Amino acid sequence: MTDQTFEIDQPETHERKLSTALLRGWRRKCPNCGGGSLLKSYLKVNDTCTSCREEFFHHRADDGPAYMTILVVGHLMAPMLHVVFVNWRPEPLTLFTIFAVGCVGLSLYLLPRLKGALIGFQWAKGMGGFGDG
Repeated sequence: MTDQTFEIDQPETHERKLSTALLRGWRRKCPNCGGGSLLKSYLKVNDTCTSCREEFFHHRADDGPAYMTILVVGHLMAPMLHVVFVNWRPEPLTLFTIFAVGCVGLSLYLLPRLKGALIGFQWAKGMGGFGDG
């Protein structure tokens, strides 16, 4: 037996910067070019970017954005609820109304942005169908 070294042809990959992809996704823009829209409605993802034709149909955001939204809103609003109750002792109905509106408003604001950021993360890491090849 002779020792032979084989060179494996690796496909050329371009660097996908994670921070840029996350920021573009947060802004609901294409993580590749930053120009095209990532979402065509509140949470519906475009099949392709209108600017650079990057494909998005194979993303796997699934329930991730909803879990992240619950995590962020819960960690912001629960301590705030405690501080407000301990310091000012508002009427229960007033407290409930303010925090219910705050939780719903913050959730509606964060959900599409976190979905875009998660898709940007998947794109930057080459997960699912976003890999080169």
